[in-house]
Amino acid sequence: MRSDEIRGLWLGFAGVAIFALTLPMTRLAVGTPEAPQMSGMFIALGRAVVAAALSAVFLIATRAPLPGRAEWLPLAVTSAGVVFGFPLFTSIAMRHVEAVHASVIVGVLPLATAAVGALLHRQRPSAGFWLCALAGSALVVAFALVKASATGATLHVADLLLLAAMGCAAIGYAFGAHLSQRMRAEHVICWALVIALPATAPLAFHAMPRAAVPPSAWWGFAYVAVFSMWIGFFAWYRGLALGGTVRVSQVQLVQPFLSMLFAVPLLGERLDATTVGFGLAVIATVFLGKRMPVRPLAPPKKLETP
Repeated sequence: MRSDEIRGLWLGFAGVAIFALTLPMTRLAVGTPEAPQMSGMFIALGRAVVAAALSAVFLIATRAPLPGRAEWLPLAVTSAGVVFGFPLFTSIAMRHVEAVHASVIVGVLPLATAAVGALLHRQRPSAGFWLCALAGSALVVAFALVKASATGATLHVADLLLLAAMGCAAIGYAFGAHLSQRMRAEHVICWALVIALPATAPLAFHAMPRAAVPPSAWWGFAYVAVFSMWIGFFAWYRGLALGGTVRVSQVQLVQPFLSMLFAVPLLGERLDATTVGFGLAVIATVFLGKRMPVRPLAPPKKLETP
């Protein structure tokens, strides 16, 4: 393995360790249906505003050049995925499901990221890869249904929001990693946040909490704003660019377990055998999927001139 790939894997792991606290800290900030704190809308958009302010300072301090014409559209897609989609869907969902539960849903993210990255980089995953992707997704849906039936409920809309969040994150990660090969990785997330500011700032102000919330909720908000929304991407995008999206995305295998472990002391949640079992099964499908070949697409044949 090349030194760049090793560095990429370690940077990817650092980013994943930071992201692993996102779900528990979001739960801390939004509260529960019985004891609500901040709204999911404010958590999602307010954290983007804080991170955008930090990004503007960083871009000025590092004299970042303006993105080129060809970079604006990928930046907009990255922003839609990781600045709007993922934070908004997870923040709304986390009031209704425990962080341990949500961590299993997150288990499908490595394969989703690898799949989007393979398509973006014109690679051809094997049939085995797609089989593993489908199996992992099926396990996640089955887990949500099993947990719902255990409580006598139907599939919660929060589970669907979490699945949508995984799709947004996979797209945002893959496009951000692609941009990180042409721009500084730190500048990718900073520009993605800054270009979203005209939308996030007024919406976040409108959604600000009007009543007092406990300090613990503000600590949760501060973490997702500074670390989950900003610092974590510095390591993550650089890791994806150095080691390759398909390879480094698999480091996310450890994220569900780290999230579960963080949720126990932070939120007082507990791990049950069903959750651990499904979590291991999802990780197994991702592990198998990463071993399946992913080949570059053959270039189109040139038309022969008579």
